Amino acid sequence: LLLGITALAIWQLRDGLLGRPDAVALLAVFAAIMGWSIYQGLRGTGDPLGVDDDPDITPMPLLRALAWLAIGVIALAASSRILVWGAVEIARGFGVSDLIIGLTVVAIGTSLPELAASLAAVRKRQHDLALGNIVGSNMFNTLAVVGITGSIQPTVPEAALWTRDLPVMAVLTVLLVVFSIGRRGAGRINRVEGAVLLTAYGSYMGWLLLTLRGATGAS
Repeated sequence: LLLGITALAIWQLRDGLLGRPDAVALLAVFAAIMGWSIYQGLRGTGDPLGVDDDPDITPMPLLRALAWLAIGVIALAASSRILVWGAVEIARGFGVSDLIIGLTVVAIGTSLPELAASLAAVRKRQHDLALGNIVGSNMFNTLAVVGITGSIQPTVPEAALWTRDLPVMAVLTVLLVVFSIGRRGAGRINRVEGAVLLTAYGSYMGWLLLTLRGATGAS
């Protein structure tokens, strides 16, 4: 699903415009996936949650769990918003373009809650929850976030998004799938593969920094 959604997003931007029909198509795909997931869950044919067998998880009353969930969501949203606001103002003070801000400061700031949730899930040995958080977040961002913003205002992205950023996103998505499938039986993302992903992201950030320096020198 994630590979297909990534290909769909790249295909929609082939003409250099994300119009309202494109945005509506993204939202329709998102609604279909959510409806399918809910249908599977109601029929009991979806993936099992598998948390009851973990001795490290202490049972909690439903109302208390919902309350903690609400508090955590509010705290994460507020802290990430404050972080992004401050970082964006600093970046703009240095004359950084909106695309670079979005690819670096905003992307990292809004992804920090996902990192915290994934680390917490891994510590509790809920590996599927950690990976599902990443895959689901990427699908939600591509379909719902881009779809909602595109339906409000058609978007004309910078040319660098097509030539640099979307290909990098596609390659890293393919790498994640390859690492998850594995070569023998069930896949397992080991430390070497994790280091490869971190190195790829660091190289991409270095590429953006070189691009920024080049633009600053030219100006």
